[in-house]
Amino acid sequence: MTTTDDRAVFVTAMGDFLASWNLPRATGRVYGQLLLGSSPASLDTLGAALGLSKGAVSVAVRELVSWGLARTIPQPGSRRLLVEAVGGFEQLLAAGHERTRAFIRVLRSGTRSAEDEDAAARLSEVAAFFESYVDAGEQMLRSRRGGV
Repeated sequence: MTTTDDRAVFVTAMGDFLASWNLPRATGRVYGQLLLGSSPASLDTLGAALGLSKGAVSVAVRELVSWGLARTIPQPGSRRLLVEAVGGFEQLLAAGHERTRAFIRVLRSGTRSAEDEDAAARLSEVAAFFESYVDAGEQMLRSRRGGV
């Protein structure tokens, strides 16, 4: 297998992986391409490398930026942007935790509207499960960063 083939396999796998997290496959492919790159890339360069339209790349980049996985770099005197990956799995996990915390807040707010104590208990149980998940993930991140 050539290096080009290896890159294509990785980019496709990243697209498939992030799609399993309900992100668009193109977003995962763009992220994979950015991770493999040695320098920031333009939307045109990303589109050409992946066979995606500039619009599809633009949407993917916005999604990656919203997750904290990429950043855009304005080019002075131009409307063009360069894009670079800024994080790895830790960034993705941290962003996922933020979204999960929002979900927990919604679950907790639902307990006030539950029809009975059983429904309220079920909502609390689901919220507690996700709180445990976030707590475990946060502990793992702290230990990777050298904290306790």
